Amino acid sequence: MAEIVAVRQDGAIAIVTLNYVQRRNAFSLKMREALYAELYRLMHREDSCRAIVLTGAGNTFCAGGDISEMQTRKVLEYRQRNQLPLDIFRLMVEGPKAVVGAVEGFAFGAGLSLAAACDYIVTSSAARYASAFVKVGLLPDTGLFWSLSQRVGGGLARELMLSAREFDGIEAGETGFANQVVEPGHALNAAMEVAQRYAELPSVAMAHLKSALATGIHTLDDAIETEVNVQPILRRSREHQEAVSAFMEKRKPVFVAD
Repeated sequence: MAEIVAVRQDGAIAIVTLNYVQRRNAFSLKMREALYAELYRLMHREDSCRAIVLTGAGNTFCAGGDISEMQTRKVLEYRQRNQLPLDIFRLMVEGPKAVVGAVEGFAFGAGLSLAAACDYIVTSSAARYASAFVKVGLLPDTGLFWSLSQRVGGGLARELMLSAREFDGIEAGETGFANQVVEPGHALNAAMEVAQRYAELPSVAMAHLKSALATGIHTLDDAIETEVNVQPILRRSREHQEAVSAFMEKRKPVFVAD
């Protein structure tokens, strides 16, 4: 039986594929468990991985939550089940390695949330997005309250969440939700090119930068404190010293993490 989350590595890039094709990659409990496990391994235990591409099998990214699993439960059970998607969201946003989304087909509900949590989104022009939560009587989840406004601004995020309307890849690019729009069928190849550029950057600086962008710059004091505390650490890193040496020697730097 095929893995519900398939992972393969191409050089320094790990391609993580949501693989529940018969349900358009619905964000089932089994998928959430597998995705968290794989992302944690790649972020924290796989040194050969320097960047991650997240995509979906069967020409669909993720059609949202698995409706068949939405039976009535106790409130405490709901809180426990909702924690895992939030753990995935934190891994993607705060984790030390860049995540590039390659979106084809549907990215509805939790699929939209997973895309929004990526550091860079490559979208097919024909992809379809929607914050569909309110249509099934729920609040946006998997971090979308934070990530959507980070990408498109508070006003548009509010409208998209309240209306639950669909928008395509072209609008995603125009509004800033997606970083790059490509022809259908080309999102993964384009995402691999972006991930390769991330993979060639200093990994220690990337880890601190992602952490700062997620948690450390939201007020003036936060931003100053982050710079004061982190910059001296990076100035002493081997990667920074290699960058300086490469510049002086007029060669391309070769980064090896501390």
